[in-house]
Order: sequence, then structure tokens, then C-alpha cells
Amino acid sequence: MSPSDSSPGELIQQRQALVRQLRRLEPFILRGSLIERFKRCGKPGCKCAQGPGHGPKYYLSVSQPGARPQMDYVPVEYSQQVSEYLHNFQQVRQLLERICNLNRELLRRRTKF
Repeated sequence: MSPSDSSPGELIQQRQALVRQLRRLEPFILRGSLIERFKRCGKPGCKCAQGPGHGPKYYLSVSQPGARPQMDYVPVEYSQQVSEYLHNFQQVRQLLERICNLNRELLRRRTKF
């Protein structure tokens, strides 16, 4: 059902449901990308010289406008949790977009929101 097919009350209820979902994710979010790397140590005779390298090693890469991306090492035991937090960030962005669309529709209808 699109926002234009709903009553103002239904739009407000939809928005409240989305806000509840946001609250559930709120403290468990990270923005960025999880990068998996294999590195060579440079020691002569090390197995990494012939293979893919030591790893995987994980890094959180976060870009800021006008700055170089920052990389933070993520221990293997935290990589799954970091991956989930990054996924939650995408969900938060989608929820915020849906809330904004509902608010725009309420504004178009001159409904107090």
C-alpha cells in the first residue's frame, strides 16, 4: 500500500511502527565497510610468500567527506558483530527514508504530524 492510498491516521501508525523499529536498532549501528585482507609479512621462506598471505584480517573502513578513509583493525572475534552493525546501519537508512516519505505525504495533506 502506498502512502497516498492511506488515511492520515494510518500514515501516522505506519510511522510509529517504523520509529519503534529504529529504536530497536539504535545503539547497534556502525557506518562504513568491513574489509577483509590477506597480508604478506615479507619474511623470506614464509608460506605467505607463495600463498594468499596471512589472514584474513578485518578492517572497518569509514569515509568522511573531504578526508581520507580511516581504517580500524577489527579482531576476528568481532568481525561478525561488526558486520551485523553495518547491516543495521543500512536498515536504519531505509527506515529513515520511509519515515521521511510518510512525513512528506502528511505535509502534502496538511496534516499535523
